[in-house]
Amino acid sequence: MVVLASVVYLHLLDLYAEIRSVSPVALVLEILQAIGVAFIVEALLSYADQNWRLPLCVMIWGSVLALVTLSAWRLTYWHIFLRAFAKERILFVGINPVVEKVYEEFAKRPELGYTNLGYVDDYREPGSPLNGAKVLGPLKSLPEIAASTEPDRIVVGMTERRSRMPVQDLLDRRFSGIPIEDAATTHEDACKRICTRELRPAQLIFSGEMGPRHGMVVLQWFYSAALAFASALVVLPAMALAGLAMKLSARGPALFRQARVGRNGKVFTLYKFRSIYTNAEAGTGAVRASKDDPRVTPVGRWLRRTRIDELPQLWNVLQGDMSVVGPRPEWPEFVKVLAEKIPYYRQRHCVKPGITGWVQIHHEYGDSVEDTIAKLEYDLYYIKHISPTPDIYILFQTLKTVLTSRGAQ
Repeated sequence: MVVLASVVYLHLLDLYAEIRSVSPVALVLEILQAIGVAFIVEALLSYADQNWRLPLCVMIWGSVLALVTLSAWRLTYWHIFLRAFAKERILFVGINPVVEKVYEEFAKRPELGYTNLGYVDDYREPGSPLNGAKVLGPLKSLPEIAASTEPDRIVVGMTERRSRMPVQDLLDRRFSGIPIEDAATTHEDACKRICTRELRPAQLIFSGEMGPRHGMVVLQWFYSAALAFASALVVLPAMALAGLAMKLSARGPALFRQARVGRNGKVFTLYKFRSIYTNAEAGTGAVRASKDDPRVTPVGRWLRRTRIDELPQLWNVLQGDMSVVGPRPEWPEFVKVLAEKIPYYRQRHCVKPGITGWVQIHHEYGDSVEDTIAKLEYDLYYIKHISPTPDIYILFQTLKTVLTSRGAQ
């Protein structure tokens, strides 16, 4: 239990999410915090039962050993192993916005193991630097550039594909054994979101990969209902206290009911603890939440920060309108407008909405059109890969967000 407490605390500090340490000093301080938590847990255990008490020398020398070995291992891993792992050499053909997103992600996350060899493009001068690599030459020089750089993979990202794509040269490379990949596919693997900019209707119509798998949707319904029932029993006291606090702090009912769009566009009633003043939307209608929202009550602000205001949605899960994990449900008014402005927005409603989701652990709060598109891309990625494994990961990350007050709203 002492070891488990240490591991959980390291998880809360993002030491299992961020491979690169900010600095050796910060790393040591974070590991010391985990060791302090281990001592607290051991003290509580020894108070509960003297047989659970570890000898003091074990705790002290174990802590010293953990501090030295964990710090040394992480620093060694970063300085040596990650550089050795960067073995897959990528050559980019064309420079469109999707390619720009991809190589930005490569630069931020060297642990992905990619080496950027450079770019083949007609619209930039050969030799011009770009994100740690260079433009190696025009498209007509692709055979010579590929022969000299020996890429492990070629990623194609061209805006005007039909008019100038070097089809024959790419075919030659493909049949020589070099994988050729569309930039949108690389973007999905690196960024964990679907690139709607390059998505075509034919891909959604004819491909069996984009939509949710029926068997997984049925399986999710079973374990989501079971999890909601068990969670409701555990958090029932917290819900009772939250409802009482909201009732005593401001006028109006403790529960807030809203019309939201569910699976296949069906409108249902969503339940939350009321966190805003009564009739705050009477003159404006549905309004998106914002940071430092003036409509939020003091108690409501605390409920939102701890995500306790979302707990009544467990009843929506038990009713069958929602799932524990899935895309967040939106207001009907917003869905109508967004579906007209943003391609493929309606497709996010092919699964049940969730209390938490892929967006909540990957994207910070934002209410611009660009933020909405980014959230849609994360939702489509989740729908494509829906299964118990990402759901478990999302739930663990959500728990970390609740305990540390970090993450999306």
